[in-house]
Amino acid sequence: MMEKRVKLKKVNPCITCGLCKGYLVEATTITECLHTFCRSCLVKFLLENNTCPRCGILIHQSHPLNYISHDRTMQDIVYKLVPNLQETYEDDKKNIEKNSPDKEDNNDYHRLDEQVNVCLECLEINVLKSLKRKILRLSSQATVTHLKKFVALKVFGTIDRYKDIDILCNNELLGKDHMLKFIIATRWRLADEPLLLHYRKRMEL
Repeated sequence: MMEKRVKLKKVNPCITCGLCKGYLVEATTITECLHTFCRSCLVKFLLENNTCPRCGILIHQSHPLNYISHDRTMQDIVYKLVPNLQETYEDDKKNIEKNSPDKEDNNDYHRLDEQVNVCLECLEINVLKSLKRKILRLSSQATVTHLKKFVALKVFGTIDRYKDIDILCNNELLGKDHMLKFIIATRWRLADEPLLLHYRKRMEL
């Protein structure tokens, strides 16, 4: 019995990302509707949205990143159907890491570190405005001071007022030098990501 060959262009709609229009890389599926995208594309989209990019279904009101998962089966299918895609991706990834400026001489960037998702919620919506972009993907080595500067920039329009911001986890005031990795290990170890933190105007103790 002869095998029937199917042209790649006929299956392309099933193995391409609806966001970047390229072949799926690190295929990631939304558990609510089972639509699949490149992981980097989907995470970037969900930092500003909480619905599926394809069908518009609400994933989760505040924590959509908790409802996506790596689709190993789909990624294996893509690699088998598209010649040299896996090799090209691995080579590009190595080159990016090799040539990345995020080295020891640039302490402001940690994209090669372990990454964590953080959700920043305002405790005093009648005093400070809420962030449009509440969910951030950051290095686990980022500190509370980094978060304070980010909030100050968004709320006051300048990072110079970062000392006017308090950051809390489970209603506990966090120290300025606490790293996200330390906070997760000591105060959030029983909860799922994203790490939920709150900010407020500084209170004098």
